[in-house]
This record gives sequence, structure tokens and C-alpha cells, in this order.
Amino acid sequence: MTKAEKTATIEALKEKLSNIQYFYITDSSTLTVAQVNKFRRMCFDRGIEMRVVKNTLVKKAMESAPEEKNYAELFEALNGPTAILFADTANAPAKLLKVFRQDNEKPTLKAAYIDTDVFLGDNQIEVLASLKSKEDLIGEIIGLLQSPAKNVVGALQSGGQKLMGILKTLEERGA
Repeated sequence: MTKAEKTATIEALKEKLSNIQYFYITDSSTLTVAQVNKFRRMCFDRGIEMRVVKNTLVKKAMESAPEEKNYAELFEALNGPTAILFADTANAPAKLLKVFRQDNEKPTLKAAYIDTDVFLGDNQIEVLASLKSKEDLIGEIIGLLQSPAKNVVGALQSGGQKLMGILKTLEERGA
């Protein structure tokens, strides 16, 4: 790889890292070509971008990012063969890894970056897979907010029916 190619790759990684909140660093080194192709296809189907990268280039791209991004904690995971999974949903790569690893030992999770939080180690897959997406959380909040309103409306409606019954009874007695 020439110096110009390395520079272009670093710039592309900087751009990608500045525009994404969730990515996973994995090791898929012992997978066969057929397994890697199957994994890539599964990534594509779920909207996850997989890139095999050189650790030094990723580290250089991360070093140029603002300190509040908290990339320094990921540097220890940047050793050996590395593939990065970029996603728009925090738990999508973890769920994919769980599904794929039902039949395969790899890819293993080296680290995950979730909105400035860093999760290190393969033992974090269960935690990451159980994270709720932004859409799920919004749905739950809306449901919680609607619940009291539904109770009030229900009480008012049932109260109105009771009131109508009482008025009807009084009207019949008076007639």
C-alpha cells in the first residue's frame, strides 16, 4: 500500500468515524472464504457495513478525532486481524454476531463503541444484544405517556355513562 493510499484510507476512516455513533471491532481471521462471504451477506441484509482494516490506519484515524469521542480506550483492541462493523443501530451487530456464531466460533468481539461508551471483550455480546434501539425506547416512552391519558379518558367515559343512567332513572321516577 502506497503512502497516498494509506492517507486516503485514513481520511475515509476519519469521515466514517465522524458520522457514525456505533461500531464494533471484531476478529474474523479463522473464517473460511465461504464463511466470510456468508457473514458479509448477512451484514449487508441488516444494513451493517463491514470493513477489514489495518490497525495502524484505524488508530491514526481515531487519534485525530476529538478527545471527547473516547477512542483511546479502543486502542488495546486494535491488534491482530481486525474487521470493523459500522451500524446505524447500537445492537444490530451484536444480534448478528449471536446469530452467526450459532454455527461458527468467529467472529469474536474485540470491542464495541456505542455513543462514546466502550465495551471491551467477547463477553459483552449478550449485554450489547439486549440494548434497546432508539426507536424501541421512544415507543416505550410514548406508551408510558399515553397510559395515564387513556385511564383518565376511560374514567371520564365510564363516569359519563353512569351519569346518563342516573339521569334516566330520575327522569323515569319523575314522570
